[in-house]
Amino acid sequence: MKNQSRRIINQVLFVWAITIIGISIISCTDERKINGWGLDDPYNKHYDIKSLEDFRGRVVRIKEVTPMLEMSPGVALDIQENGDIIEVQICPTWFARPNEIGVKSGDRIKIKGVRAQINSHNVILASKIKKGEYFEFKVRLTKTGKPFWTMTPEELAKERRVLKE
Repeated sequence: MKNQSRRIINQVLFVWAITIIGISIISCTDERKINGWGLDDPYNKHYDIKSLEDFRGRVVRIKEVTPMLEMSPGVALDIQENGDIIEVQICPTWFARPNEIGVKSGDRIKIKGVRAQINSHNVILASKIKKGEYFEFKVRLTKTGKPFWTMTPEELAKERRVLKE
């Protein structure tokens, strides 16, 4: 009986160890995918929460961009704002693909975000996009500017749960 209990404990410990190793490997993979989109990376330093504004415009184009050298690709919109076309950078493509952000060309949207100059190019770094009364695509915390793609799965689940309520 002792040997059987010891064998079961060893099996449980083995499964637990494999699980921890697997989680560590996944975490390392996620870190590599961030490629310039991290909280402490130069790109995020352009997001000045004190400069948060609302913008309105019509979506002209949805596209993939690489905001800064060596960053992984991101999703962006070209919007027409007061006759000018301006690029709205939203999130890395591994966080949401262009067809997953819920807007299409021709849509009238409201954007909460920050104006920034990235590589001598004037852009808006989005916090959230609203379309109509019922649709919202949020990618940063409004109060702090923390990107959703840098959150733990638990933090992200909490934010998504709050958005649904």
